[in-house]
Amino acid sequence: MIPLLAACINTASIRGGQKLLETYLKELQQIKLLAPEEERELWRAYKDRGDQESRRRLIEQYQPLVFREAMRWHISGDILQDALQEGTLGLIEAVERYDYGRNVAFPIFAVHRIRGEILDFLQKENKRSSLSLDEPDENGVTLRDQLPDGAEDLADRTGRQILFEHVAQTLQRLPQKEQIVVEGVYLKDQQQKSLAEDLSVSLPYVYRLQKRGIRRVRGMLSRFIHDNKEK
Repeated sequence: MIPLLAACINTASIRGGQKLLETYLKELQQIKLLAPEEERELWRAYKDRGDQESRRRLIEQYQPLVFREAMRWHISGDILQDALQEGTLGLIEAVERYDYGRNVAFPIFAVHRIRGEILDFLQKENKRSSLSLDEPDENGVTLRDQLPDGAEDLADRTGRQILFEHVAQTLQRLPQKEQIVVEGVYLKDQQQKSLAEDLSVSLPYVYRLQKRGIRRVRGMLSRFIHDNKEK
């Protein structure tokens, strides 16, 4: 088991929410994001062959999601450790239930389970107030000032990865010609006239495809953002 999971489970090992968060983030910094093909191979090894080392690495890879969801709420220091543990249990459940053969990015699949476990725990404890990254102590120093360099960036990158993967999935759901036009204009820097020639359609029709495609993408992303914003 990776050290940060052991720290979450061993409640006597760390005293106080601030020290826990510092230790947790130092360990998060050691996690390197996997290349897409490397991650796919881990999913195949775990799901198809039952490889437990691949399972462990997948759980470790997505620990920043647990941190990101936990820090949506100002959790009391005395229960932060337990909240991180509950979020990790949600992550483990997501890894075990995930079907890599379906066209759904794992972070999108996992984030709801992680969030649900944390919120269920907080509702039972009825504590969501005392720990804040930006609240200064008696010396005027905030927890954010004491965080390891790059720790928040890791969670931010994970959040961006979720959004980027969802955008890619959204484009795949567009009708074929709309997808070609939207990807061509916005991702490949193609001119509408060139796309019209490639598709053997008129230039005004390409503009209509572009407009319709963007409208669909905005609608799907709006629903995604609404579902994932803070409750």
